[in-house]
Amino acid sequence: MKPSFVSGTFVLLLTLTASACPVSARQCDRACLAGFITDYLDAVVAEDPTAVALADEVRFTEDTVEMEVGQGLWATASGLRDYRQDILDVREGIAASQAVLEEAGSPVLLMLRLRVEDGRVTEIESVVTRSREEGILFNVDGVESADRTVMDYIPRASERLSRDEAIRIAEFYPAGLTIGSFVTVDAPFGPDAYRLENGGIMAGPGCSRPGCEDIKAQQIIGHPDLTTRVVAVDEEMGIVLLRMNFGDTGSYGPGNALIVWEAFKVYGGQIHAVEAFMEIMPADAPTGWD
Repeated sequence: MKPSFVSGTFVLLLTLTASACPVSARQCDRACLAGFITDYLDAVVAEDPTAVALADEVRFTEDTVEMEVGQGLWATASGLRDYRQDILDVREGIAASQAVLEEAGSPVLLMLRLRVEDGRVTEIESVVTRSREEGILFNVDGVESADRTVMDYIPRASERLSRDEAIRIAEFYPAGLTIGSFVTVDAPFGPDAYRLENGGIMAGPGCSRPGCEDIKAQQIIGHPDLTTRVVAVDEEMGIVLLRMNFGDTGSYGPGNALIVWEAFKVYGGQIHAVEAFMEIMPADAPTGWD
């Protein structure tokens, strides 16, 4: 038998090794990712890029245009409002958020995606909508006063889907938009499913337009050139975030398309809510992140 001090020394070495392991080398959990969003938004309002941990080679785009960190909304934001919907993808190190900021007292809608690697932000992708002209809809009061019960619901273990299955369920939505019918693709909406776009209730309970209370049966036009990218999957909360380019349907001005970041609440095999921030952009504008 070896002397007992050897065992004690081994335990001490393990302890010292664990202590020496930098935080940056560990996986960024939910609290860590949410903290990066908080730090980033505070830094934007303070116009201080040094207040958030950025990688040396960080890449930043606003409305698909590549910029230096400190430009764009960084130079104009004047405050934060209370609304913020985070989508935290621990597996991929993605911290995404829909948030409301202010410029000179006027509200702006911000869609944000941060990639976090080794304790630093390596990618920043953002979209900023400032008006109805930019976004078709612009109801900030509707964003801030919306009932958060569905989006804040934490699915039970029996209701949670695998990552791939959650994406598959969410993608029924763009499949229906492409052909112009959620009924034809048999999109699995929950009985009280709703859609909120830039704060406007556009389908489901509370929608006031004719025929819009039933999100599945609602009449929609086809979007044959629609493209989709998975931005983040919050596996714990059951939220799948998709970026969609609706394509040029002739509805948003010559050569333009609606660019939509849609957060789908998916659990129990159904889509229970769709909450979107969106902006009109040239249909052929590259995202810079494809």
